[in-house]
Amino acid sequence: MPRPLTDVLRPRLPSPLTEVDDDRFGRHGLRLLLKRDDLIHPELIGNKWRKLAPNLAAARGRALVTFGGAYSNHLRATAAAGRLLGVPTLGIVRGQELAERPPNASLARCVRDGMRLHFVDRATYRRKSDPDVLAALLDATGATDAHVVPEGGSNARAVAGCTELGRELRGEADVVAVACGTGGTLAGLAAGLAPGQRALGVSVLKGGFLTADVRALQEAAFGCPRGTWHIEDRFHCGGYARVPAALVAFAEDFERRHGVPVEHLYVAKMLHALVVLAEEGAFAPGTTLAAVVTGAPFEGAQSSTSR
Repeated sequence: MPRPLTDVLRPRLPSPLTEVDDDRFGRHGLRLLLKRDDLIHPELIGNKWRKLAPNLAAARGRALVTFGGAYSNHLRATAAAGRLLGVPTLGIVRGQELAERPPNASLARCVRDGMRLHFVDRATYRRKSDPDVLAALLDATGATDAHVVPEGGSNARAVAGCTELGRELRGEADVVAVACGTGGTLAGLAAGLAPGQRALGVSVLKGGFLTADVRALQEAAFGCPRGTWHIEDRFHCGGYARVPAALVAFAEDFERRHGVPVEHLYVAKMLHALVVLAEEGAFAPGTTLAAVVTGAPFEGAQSSTSR
């Protein structure tokens, strides 16, 4: 019988929960806690562990196929999981033009961890969930028997895995904030929280479509909506991988204040949203906020996208 994933990969669970003293919250009568999911595992960091672990278990040693852009944290985590478990991995990457360029630091890390990359044009990538398109991609890459994990790792299994995050925070905070790319972490987090707690998703993408996506993920995982949650769409800073200088400065200031390295593409936007919302009076005095630190900085990816 195969050993459980937790025995092989040895995650740190539950992840630490620490309070930080920050006058930007304190002067409004608020407490700020950090849920340090970035400390779960050195390579399967944060929500990547929570979303990947159920899919890795379901794969039962089969090759893994997944999807992502040029700076995808999810691709790197899947590649690392494959190396650690001795499982082949294939990443289908958005942008055929990237095939003609030297790989950036993020994709180079995937290759070093043994991931085979297959680049597709953006029109095909947008249709990757179409059964016929997916079947053609798997056939073209010789991966018809592989276990498919969607972009960002968000599927019903991942959502169920993320409910444990909510359970770990029961009774600890009134509002729990998390950055959202595909919505799977928020969908599971909200379902795992206790009645009276609410989850706040901070979208890192433009478009305002995540509310519908989160509802769909909860329907797939649980058969109905779960928990109390909503999404803030104002803090994407122009869209995914858009990291303006002001956000970089904010992240660096937060690290100086609290000694916590701040990942730019997701975590910085979520923390910045909480600061702005606190200043706007969105939270009643006496509210305890928990911010989920879902990732850690990856220097090569962040320096390439900061602008």
